[in-house]
Amino acid sequence: MAIAELPPGTRPPAGMPLEPELHPLVENKHGLVSVGDALGEIVLSRPHPKGWLLGFLAGFAMLQVLAVAVAWLFYLGVGIWGINVPVAWGFAIVNFVWWIGIGHAGTLISAILLLMHQKWRTSINRFSESMTIFAVMCAGMFPLLHMGRPWFFYWLYPFPNVAGVWPQFRSPLTWDVFAVTTYFTVSLVFWYTGLIPDLASLRDAAQKRWQRIIYGLLALGWRGSAIHWRRYEKVYLILAGISTPLVLSVHTVVSFDFAVSIVPLWHATIFPPFFVAGAIYSGFAMVVALALPIRRWYHLEDFITDHHLDLCAKVMLATGFLVTYGYFSEAWMAWYGHSLYEWGTTIERMFGPYWWTYWILILTNCVIPLTLLWSSRIRRSYWPLMLISISVLIGMWFERYVIVITLTREYIPSDWGRYAPTMWDYATMIGSMGLFLTLFFLFIRYLPMISIAEMREMLPRNQGGGGAHSIMENAP
Repeated sequence: MAIAELPPGTRPPAGMPLEPELHPLVENKHGLVSVGDALGEIVLSRPHPKGWLLGFLAGFAMLQVLAVAVAWLFYLGVGIWGINVPVAWGFAIVNFVWWIGIGHAGTLISAILLLMHQKWRTSINRFSESMTIFAVMCAGMFPLLHMGRPWFFYWLYPFPNVAGVWPQFRSPLTWDVFAVTTYFTVSLVFWYTGLIPDLASLRDAAQKRWQRIIYGLLALGWRGSAIHWRRYEKVYLILAGISTPLVLSVHTVVSFDFAVSIVPLWHATIFPPFFVAGAIYSGFAMVVALALPIRRWYHLEDFITDHHLDLCAKVMLATGFLVTYGYFSEAWMAWYGHSLYEWGTTIERMFGPYWWTYWILILTNCVIPLTLLWSSRIRRSYWPLMLISISVLIGMWFERYVIVITLTREYIPSDWGRYAPTMWDYATMIGSMGLFLTLFFLFIRYLPMISIAEMREMLPRNQGGGGAHSIMENAP
């Protein structure tokens, strides 16, 4: 649509935005009421599509696989997995790092983009935050199961006890405990704080008594007054500021699980930024993989627009280049450093017994996304973007797998070994995906997947939006 240019020195007439909105974040002339109806009815009254039912049943079936695998693990012990000497971590640490990485996009979208005043985050921040919480829950499960006696997990916390047990603060496992629990707690509080105005909207619009009671209790007495909005915005901003360092610190601490060791190709300073970039890469891939079917099933094209998908794909493209640079830097420094062990391990990764995992990683993480995401048509197309996102998720999982199987060949040939996961490794991994999908589909069934309050702020002022409650900022 053409936009008329104003003469220099003149002000635009009333009602005209100061800057032209080339990419409207809410389409089709929605108002305050229609936004609330379109997003609230999904939870309160609209029948859910077949896609939701099939997705929930698939996730719940995989969750039963997890229940069987964990029960058998508790009965026989971690020996049912393929872990051995020298690969003492195996699938557990691979899946732990993979899930932690997936959760990073939610914090990035919610906190950092909020502080940077990026309004396009509004349509995807709610289910991204939920994705973060569920992914961290799936991640935290693996170290506990790998302990062998998970009922003693509290020994990892420093507290006075008669047994005289004290955590080893030089162990990365202890660092992970504090990093992950802090990350989960802050993310949960941040997510719930953003939900409060929407819970009040559901309480007021609910027709069934049980809905009014439950949503009313969860809304904590929210009335939408000026003082409520003032306190809400201050707390939300403070939590965003607290969450922002966690985006960098949590996966940095996770990377220390590897970087503080003396294993070839692990003992490298590039690991912290490399892991953070990879986490954002896989996290945005999961956001896109979830947003695309949700957008189609619930007809949310007015709220999750092609522009949103295009921006997410551009973030994937940028972080994909950072990850690719990390792969190149790792191989270059191994060759340029003239370290026999570093370069030998690099050759083993590329052409050794597990060569196929390395080249799958390069294909799915670098070649496919960085070749196709340059096209704006592909960035806005359903199936190409979905397949690219799945490719990135597969590639990031193989990246962690390639890192872990480096343990099979270290310094001394007599210590070399092989690693092969068992059916129970695969069952636990598939079960964690089932846990994630079950929790996510329950979330979009009972809670608004897009923030109603924040979407209303995205509307133009002549439609009731434009931060209508922000003018109350001077309230006592």
